[in-house]
Amino acid sequence: MTQTILANARLILADRVTPGSVVIEDGMIVGIRPGEDVPPGALDMAGDFLAPGMVELHTDNLERHMRPRPGVDWPHASAIIAHDAELAGCGITTVFDAMRVGSVVSEGPDEDYEKYARELAHELIALRRDGALRISHLLHLRAEVCSETLIAELDEFGPEDRVGIISLMDHTPGQRQFRDISKLAQYVQGRYKLSDAEFDEHVARMKALRDRYGDAHEAAAVEVAHRLGAVLASHDDTTAEHVLRSAGHGVRLAEFPTTPEAAAACHAQGIMVMMGAPNLIRGGSHSGNVSAADLARAGHLDILSSDYVPSGLIGGAMVLAGIWDDLPRAIATVTANPAQAAGLPDRGRIEAGLRADLIRFGMVADRPVVRATWVRGQRV
Repeated sequence: MTQTILANARLILADRVTPGSVVIEDGMIVGIRPGEDVPPGALDMAGDFLAPGMVELHTDNLERHMRPRPGVDWPHASAIIAHDAELAGCGITTVFDAMRVGSVVSEGPDEDYEKYARELAHELIALRRDGALRISHLLHLRAEVCSETLIAELDEFGPEDRVGIISLMDHTPGQRQFRDISKLAQYVQGRYKLSDAEFDEHVARMKALRDRYGDAHEAAAVEVAHRLGAVLASHDDTTAEHVLRSAGHGVRLAEFPTTPEAAAACHAQGIMVMMGAPNLIRGGSHSGNVSAADLARAGHLDILSSDYVPSGLIGGAMVLAGIWDDLPRAIATVTANPAQAAGLPDRGRIEAGLRADLIRFGMVADRPVVRATWVRGQRV
């Protein structure tokens, strides 16, 4: 039996911050000791914060490594390993890797809707099996209802794949995240250099796909989530009606509701609300939707996601600590709360009997700096 003691830390517990040490044996937390002493053989945290490892439920970061520049496809295994190392360095110890399912058989700006999830999942699972990854990886399937092949792609996944989350995605122009068409035009035309006529053609294609497949795809995704035992998430709920529909499907997690009305309705339905750390750090949504800070002040924010900037997760938590004047509550949005939402009771808190997934961080010029990350008691 191996024992590690992380001593002289400021422990961020569920209800307080206190000086103390954490005792680890065989990958598990077995004790918490008060005080600033450093026993012989212990690792001195020098007064830095010690927090639970962060749990990331939604990140596009793997896709960024797979396609580092437009038109550049990077080998998947190399992309996964780089993504894993980046997250470990940012203090994320559990990640649900977001993979889109639902393709569009066409050219032009819809090229990002090509099929890739099944192949990528096979490679991720193989690397996990071979011990090549530092942190815990599970699957998050982003079910794009505005597509042609969603049902066939979902049917390629089974219980052995450990799909943890399935989210209902609907990026039809003119609703939800892109209800403001001008914001969509700014994004798509800026990325693909489309003329106004080409953009109009893109919008027409996507609306036609929604009209033809949307309802059937949504129902299929809900059925698959229940069959696989995955947590069902909604995405970009905008109205109370959207939330009621989500609740009827059994949704437990709302990703990035776009309005205060939707976030309030989620809480009324017992649905946890997740917002993006970039929204919080930048001071607003890049799509013109509701501010995460406003939802935090209203008491309607439960979970943070790094979304597309892994280093933003700990930074976003510290912004919340300032808004709420409550560091344990803020840290819970990136640890205990996402673990609870994802059905992972074995992590997310510094508590005897739980996994020793931990991070050490200090403050430099009022910014958090992650100094070390442990997964199952092993520094990674």
